[in-house]
Amino acid sequence: MVPSRLLGILGAGVAAGAAATAYATWEARQYTLREVDLPVLPAGMRPLKVLHLSDIHMTPGQTRKQEWLRGLAALEPDLVIDTGDNLAHRDAVPVVLDSLGGLLDCPGVFVHGSNDYFEPSFRNPFSYLLPDNGKRYTEVPELPWGALSAGLAGAGWLNLSNRRAVLEVGETRFAFAGVDDPHLKYDDLEAVAGPADAGADLRLAVAHAPYLRVLDQFAADGYDAMIAGHTHGGQVRLPGIPGLMPSRALATNCDLEPARSRGLHRHPADSRPGDPGSAWLHVSAGLGTSPYARIRVACRPEATLLTLLPRE
Repeated sequence: MVPSRLLGILGAGVAAGAAATAYATWEARQYTLREVDLPVLPAGMRPLKVLHLSDIHMTPGQTRKQEWLRGLAALEPDLVIDTGDNLAHRDAVPVVLDSLGGLLDCPGVFVHGSNDYFEPSFRNPFSYLLPDNGKRYTEVPELPWGALSAGLAGAGWLNLSNRRAVLEVGETRFAFAGVDDPHLKYDDLEAVAGPADAGADLRLAVAHAPYLRVLDQFAADGYDAMIAGHTHGGQVRLPGIPGLMPSRALATNCDLEPARSRGLHRHPADSRPGDPGSAWLHVSAGLGTSPYARIRVACRPEATLLTLLPRE
């Protein structure tokens, strides 16, 4: 016969686990717009609004996420940067394009992530805390990433997968470089390597997964800022104490250290503005999760409105 005290302890543990799961499921649907100032423009230029979207992981049934995305068009950004992992279902392409709605009328650039290429599958949630080499197996069905590319490009957005490009946004001339997904080792750095366009007003590099080899190359090539996603901000973070201790990611699913799993940082991490071979790095915690692990802790799903300002 099990002692009543032990039953009470077990019952409390089950209740606590259920409450934690319920909270994590609720937080994964609390879509949030972050606003960040990024001082990268030449002196005297007007500020620009750049909307950074990443890791939407859309399925057709996620109507709340779709409505929230449509509402972002009211921000009227000057530019949209989409750093991939838009899909989580083979029927999601028209849903993603419809949800982007009016944003597709804005200038935009994009790259793909691993979850644009392959269907999601169930993984042990604890495996996210372990190293992942990005390997995908031949038996995993592909997603219609080509249709996604065609839809975004058809709206006028530039595909930066292993490409360099120039884009005029108002009075500002952007020079871009981007790579295909580094997590799957689809990146071709040789194709985009070399000094950034010195004649541009602003030089931005774009990648889905912020692997150090990619960041090191772009920073060394003279890009002013690098834009990435993939990490989900850790997705499950150790909660912090406001004003005393920030929350902390446990993993990034790449070789970027957890301290830079989301938000605005420098690269290399110990560099300062003006240092040769250094750049700003913005990593989005993303809007979604795998449909098999729709939980977040201390890491709400997000899009980011970057306000580009003149350098100080």
